[in-house]
This record gives sequence, structure tokens and C-alpha cells, in this order.
Amino acid sequence: MGRLRASGRGFRVSFGALGAAVAALLVASIGVLADDDPNADVPDNPGVGLATSTTNFGGAAPLGSSNTVRHWSGQTPNGADGVTYRYNIVGADPATGGSAVVGVDIIPLDLTVNGMAFNGSGIAGGVLASPLFSAGNYTSTMRASTATGGRGAGGWLSAGNTGVQYVDAAMRAQFDAVGTTYHLVLDPTVLEPTAIDVSSDNGTTMTNPLTGVTYAFVDQHWFSTRIQNQLGRRHLDPTRLALFVTYNVLLYDGTPANCCSMGGHGAGTAASPTSNGSAHGNGNQQVQTFAWGSWLSAGFLSSRTQWFDQDVYPISHELMEWANNPFADNTVQPWTSAAAPQYGCSNEFETADPVANLGFTLGVNTTWDANPFARDRQFHLSEEALLPWFMRSAPATQASQSGGSRFTLMGDLNHVGIFHQPAPGC
Repeated sequence: MGRLRASGRGFRVSFGALGAAVAALLVASIGVLADDDPNADVPDNPGVGLATSTTNFGGAAPLGSSNTVRHWSGQTPNGADGVTYRYNIVGADPATGGSAVVGVDIIPLDLTVNGMAFNGSGIAGGVLASPLFSAGNYTSTMRASTATGGRGAGGWLSAGNTGVQYVDAAMRAQFDAVGTTYHLVLDPTVLEPTAIDVSSDNGTTMTNPLTGVTYAFVDQHWFSTRIQNQLGRRHLDPTRLALFVTYNVLLYDGTPANCCSMGGHGAGTAASPTSNGSAHGNGNQQVQTFAWGSWLSAGFLSSRTQWFDQDVYPISHELMEWANNPFADNTVQPWTSAAAPQYGCSNEFETADPVANLGFTLGVNTTWDANPFARDRQFHLSEEALLPWFMRSAPATQASQSGGSRFTLMGDLNHVGIFHQPAPGC
């Protein structure tokens, strides 16, 4: 898995053989895409496929620090391997019916690559207007992904889950708390952007000739140092999430052929707000949680297999994983996912990884009026595998459309069979 740092997690998609992709892009011709059938997929962009109780404990011990985001600690017995897994989750314990408000510092990164500007500051307003921070109605959705990640019809989603943000809606479904006083509300503030010049040694660009959309490709190890620099220099409040946003930026590992990451999250010792050193806190040290996600323009990635990889989809992926695994140390019984083979055999409680490239639409997205390849005019949000899927436990989640409990946020709208039963092992 791609990582932002040793204690971080990354959202990775397979890019396939990039050399062949580049060759295909160079010889592809510009075409006009018809949209007579609203349920039909846009033709693929050639070569752009981004690829029982027990005393035996596993998982993460409760975090001792209160100088960090508000969180609670829980544990769930896994009937498959006889281990009780512990975890830390952002917000208030849903068993108490409490509500928590957690601040989010949105930090736009304005990158210049090959003389071209990729400004995160330009899409900060769109991020704020999206369901990530605006209240919405999750009762139904207009569009949902097919089993192969394509553009399918929507339907009933999460009945009664109204007037809530995306993370709140997913958490309420996960803990069967729709209609209760339990909430996890994110309170965003946009900070001043940071300008970053990317040298030719650390980044390049690629344009899809079918659409004219250009993306920046940046070395993830170099980019990680830029994130760490920002965490050190800004002296952020560790009780708030630091959310870095970029525009049309993908990361590669060492070479563009080893691509691509669209986001990541992690945690580390926070810098003191009164000095340049670390704040140790005499046993109650500050722990800064952070995430990065890239807003992606429609029209670059493959429309059939990665249709959902646009606008706030990568950011939604990271926000939900941060909420369920804020300190990047929650582990579970190893799992695999046919929907996301790039993660291999994983023991990480990363809720969006198994369902990568699956999702649904919501809200009104007015940011793409001039982009003919963004046909939904809605925001694209990540599907989420819920806690019981990882724990191989009987779901105590919101009932699905068919009446039984669900293993994912989308419930019956998820057409992949492995997500209607506990996770397969390795």
C-alpha cells in the first residue's frame, strides 16, 4: 500500500503498464462522445485504466493522549479467528448516543509542474460545497457503481439518513444509529494555501488527447516531505484534522510506472504551538492526525472501470478511513477483496480500500458546467465496508433495502457478492 509516512495509509489504484498507456495516449485520436442513453458508459479512454468473547486481543490499544482529535475506544470479538480486536474511532461512542463536532483545517496545496498550475485553492470552495461538509439526504441516490465500477442506476441507499454530512451518514449506518442523537459532525475552516514548485526530477504531466484534461504525476516520497514540512511549520491544532487538498495530482512510487496514489492519511507527534519542537505533554503528548486527497477532473481516468474517480471521491475515501482509523494503527483479521486486488492480503482497518472504485452520487455539483465529461452534475462519494465485514461478526448495522443488516454503506446497491457476507480471508 502506498504511504504518506511510516504511520500513514494511502489510497492506491493500479495504473497498469504505464509505458503502454503513454503510447496509447500518444496515438489516440480526439473523438466526440455521445450520451443518448443516460445509463450508458462513456467509452474508455484508451490506456488510462488506473489499475465469541475472548481474552486474546488484537488491534490497537486505547490511545492515552487527549491532545488529539476526539475519539473513543472499542473492541469487537471476531468469530472467525477467536480474537477480540480493539480500535480507536473518531467522535463520541455511539453506544452513548452522543454527538461530537470535530474541526477540520483544509489546507490547499498549489503545485506547479512542468510550468502548469495545479491549484488546490481553486477547488476549496467545491470541497466545502460537497456532501463532505454540507448536509444532505442519503435516503436514495441517483447513480451507483456497477459490480465492475461502471456507471449504473441508483436507488434506495440509507432510509431516514437525512440532514447529515457524508461521514456522519456512514457512521450512523455503521452503528445502526439512524434516527438517534448520535452524530459525527465535521466543522471545516479553509487555511491559506501553500505554493509548491515541483522540479522535473520529482514530477511530470500527462494529457489525455481524447479530453484535453491534464494531470500532474508527482513522486510520493518527495511529496511526503512537503506534507511533513507543512505539519511542522503551521503549528496546527491537534484536536482538528489537517486535510491537505490538491487538484488533478496523482503520486507515483519512484517512477511513473509505479502509479498511482490519490490520497492518504496518518498521524504523528504534533509540533508545539509555542515552539518549533515537539510537544511531548508528559504522557499526554499532542498527536496530529492528517489526510491528503486529490480533487480529480472528469475526463482523464477510464470511464468504465473507474468512473467514480472524480471530484471529491478520493477525499471522501480518506475522510472515512481517518474517521474509522485516525491513528493508522487499527488492525483486523487479514482480508482480501476481488474489487480491489491492488491491496493484496491486508490486515488494515481501512474501510474504503476493499471497495475502491465503488460508490454513489449525491448533491448538486455546479463546478463542472463547462466539462462535457462530467455527466452526473453530482458529487461522487466512496462506498464503505462497515466494521462487521472486517470483524466477521453479525452486523448490528442499519437494515439494508432487502430487510437484513448490511455489511457496507450502500447495502443492496453494492452488486459485488463478497460485500453481502463477512470478508474473505487470505
